[in-house]
Amino acid sequence: MPQLIIIWLICALFIFPAGAFASEDMDSIMFGDEIPLEEDTSPETEEFAPVLQSTASSGDEFATPSSIPVSDNQQEYFSIQAQAVDSDNEPTEIEANSLNIKVDDSQSLTDNLELDNNALKVSIPNVEETWVGKLTSSNPLTLLSGDGTKDDATLEQLVNDAREADKSNKKSNASVFDISGVMLRMGLKQVDRTMQNRGFRKVMQKYQIPNFIKWRNEELCRNSGVVGYERIESCITERAKKDKHQYVQTAQYVKYDTKEDIEVTFSSNFTDNKVYKIVYKSQAANITGNSPKAIYLRNIKIYDFWKKINQKYGKPDDKTNVTWGMGGNKPFLKAATGYLKLEDPMLRELDYTRMSREDQRYMNTDLYSF
Repeated sequence: MPQLIIIWLICALFIFPAGAFASEDMDSIMFGDEIPLEEDTSPETEEFAPVLQSTASSGDEFATPSSIPVSDNQQEYFSIQAQAVDSDNEPTEIEANSLNIKVDDSQSLTDNLELDNNALKVSIPNVEETWVGKLTSSNPLTLLSGDGTKDDATLEQLVNDAREADKSNKKSNASVFDISGVMLRMGLKQVDRTMQNRGFRKVMQKYQIPNFIKWRNEELCRNSGVVGYERIESCITERAKKDKHQYVQTAQYVKYDTKEDIEVTFSSNFTDNKVYKIVYKSQAANITGNSPKAIYLRNIKIYDFWKKINQKYGKPDDKTNVTWGMGGNKPFLKAATGYLKLEDPMLRELDYTRMSREDQRYMNTDLYSF
């Protein structure tokens, strides 16, 4: 009997610890611990397992490169990439494990690499003499200027001039504009020749005498004994022709095949009978009717008209009133659909001023003898 008790005690010593360990494992699983995984015996796990173990066991926030084991492939990669530049600018291969990099626990990994003077250095090719270096060290616009001398009209200078011109809001000089070849301050003979060359035909020419010359000649004719309306008018005209005060005031030219009309107005002989206003009219854009054909033709004519205006004179200086000119009393061009007017108010004002002076000179003569 005592022998059976001894055998039973010996068996209990081997059976109960195994049950305790099994129950402990089951309790840890039942109350929320992670399930233990079976260890992977693949080569990759065996290589990186020491790294994880050393990182977890160490109290430092970052591990130094010398304390981190690397595989054969990693060591070969570091040996290729890690190079130091010696005095002869020849890269020297350095093993990754032989680097002495200082680590500051209070800073991040990036700051440690930036502060460390012994960090890996990669040789960068010299680009100072190439186009890349020129782009980074100078203004790219100056590279197109040739040798860079002051006499060269550089692209940068052209751009600056264009910007300054845009800021100054430069306006068009309408005194150099023309309508069908007729320009301001042309003479009558020049206008006739130009219109003939353009296919226009003169249909009207009107003569005029300044009013103060008419009234003066009328007084002289009556004092000389001329009686009757027609005879006085004839006398006034003859005296004006003799004194060269009669001039061509307006001339009208027509081109029938294109339905164009141009009326030219001249100043008096006190300013040499020059053109100061040109009015152009075209009936081609004034097609009437509401049929699809009429609407189509009218739109085509209007588009053609403004397209040629833009090609010849450019964009208007005043887009609201569609005018070109420097403003004030200077020449200007005004446009509307099928209508153009080119006028020189300065010449017209000069003509009035000279006629006024002539009238005052006549009136200031000694008319009284008392």
